[in-house]
Amino acid sequence: MVFTHGVALTVFCVMFALVTLAGFLAGRWRRPKDGMHSLEEWGLAGRSFGTLITWFLIGGDLYTAYTIIAVPAALYGGGAMGFFAVPYVIFIYPYMMVVLPRLWEICQRHGYITFADMVRGRFGFRPLTLAIALTGILSLMPYIALQLVGMKVVLAAMGMGGEWPIIIAFVILAAYTYSSGLRAPAVIAVVKDVMLYIMVLAAVVLLPLKLGGFGHIFAVAKAALPTHVPAGSILLKPGQVLPYTTLALGSAVALILYPHTATGMLSAASKGTIRRNAALLPAYSLLLGLLALLGYVAIAAGVTTADKSQAIPLLFLKMFPEWFAGFCLSAIAIGALVPAAIMSIAASNLFTRNIWGELTRTKLNDKQESQMAKIVSLVVKFGALAFVIESPSSYAIEMQLLGGIWIAQLFPSVVLGAFVRKLHPWALFCGWAAGMGMGTWMAAAMQLKTSGVYPLHLLGGTYSMYAAVPALAINLVLAIGLTPVFRAMGVRDGSHVEVAFG
Repeated sequence: MVFTHGVALTVFCVMFALVTLAGFLAGRWRRPKDGMHSLEEWGLAGRSFGTLITWFLIGGDLYTAYTIIAVPAALYGGGAMGFFAVPYVIFIYPYMMVVLPRLWEICQRHGYITFADMVRGRFGFRPLTLAIALTGILSLMPYIALQLVGMKVVLAAMGMGGEWPIIIAFVILAAYTYSSGLRAPAVIAVVKDVMLYIMVLAAVVLLPLKLGGFGHIFAVAKAALPTHVPAGSILLKPGQVLPYTTLALGSAVALILYPHTATGMLSAASKGTIRRNAALLPAYSLLLGLLALLGYVAIAAGVTTADKSQAIPLLFLKMFPEWFAGFCLSAIAIGALVPAAIMSIAASNLFTRNIWGELTRTKLNDKQESQMAKIVSLVVKFGALAFVIESPSSYAIEMQLLGGIWIAQLFPSVVLGAFVRKLHPWALFCGWAAGMGMGTWMAAAMQLKTSGVYPLHLLGGTYSMYAAVPALAINLVLAIGLTPVFRAMGVRDGSHVEVAFG
């Protein structure tokens, strides 16, 4: 095999090896004397992280390898519509400031590991608990697969194709996650985010200087985008305003409901840590806005590729010295390791606590829980690996879009459930089922394309919007509207089981 970018690949491998070593050593950091023999220690690092580590962990959790590739790729291919990711992360931080401290407080008080734990304690209704847990796991699997896709794109750009590099990388990931738990991605997140800031700041300063400034870059993008198939534009077209807005709002609602967000949040040491992070995390919005502009930079640099996902790796290899291109591409690949590790831990926490526990009605001791979670985390990673190897990359992208629609349907049970006592669990379950069904139907009707945007025919007009939004609207109407119906029927709600929080 002839590697077309040997220097870049060498730097890439050295950085990857250093991060791997950090992942294995992380298991010794703040390790309790009796080892990590509980799910709380392995899966939440003993709920011990302070403001700085939580900032890196949640940031690394939300800004994944595929985000780094896909956001600028969306601008490279279609223009302004892809920029919805920036307002959506702006929306999310006030939302986090209100919701996450409340969720943390409830979960800390009762020792909950997952949001499904909280729903179980709040409503005492097994079918709803299983629904929340299954939705979380199903939504995570394609998200983990997308991290593999991001790594695969980076390796392919350096001429390192085939499946073996991906397999080796994920075997290493599986090994240090198994041994170190959440401490491994927490340590790696610090390294990854420092590298990412260096990469983005260098790119947005140096590349525009080489290309004649941002004025020239925008002018070239403005002329080139209408020639793309489908045609793009540097400004939103009139028919794109509603899809753009609903994509931003729907994505913001969904993001904090993902199990990996819950895992990062619940590892914090205090409610104040969560509030400080909600105030500090907008720094990542600035980073994402700068990162998105690299899509236009790639157009101005003359990067041509049929695969939009290749635009940013090819840009770096074309415009930077080989050694620095290798550094940048390793930052993107390491950006796959952090969220993939957290996601697999989150999925294993859900399975151990809320699938196995609910179905078998068997109480595991601390050691049994942590051991099962470790094994499930391996199964989840290799399941995602098999999915990527056996399926086209587009399947993972399409399934992740569906996962975003699904996870938004947890809003009534998790977010409203944290603040409102009176919702009936049967009403919540009916709302969840209707939202899942409607969202899946709309996505399937569009063949999982168009970023989940569906043309909704209503009152004689057609309104194109992100499918998660109308699905969630139906969910909320049923959850709220059916509550007095079930109460009038005298259906027992089960909320007497454990609710003690006010």
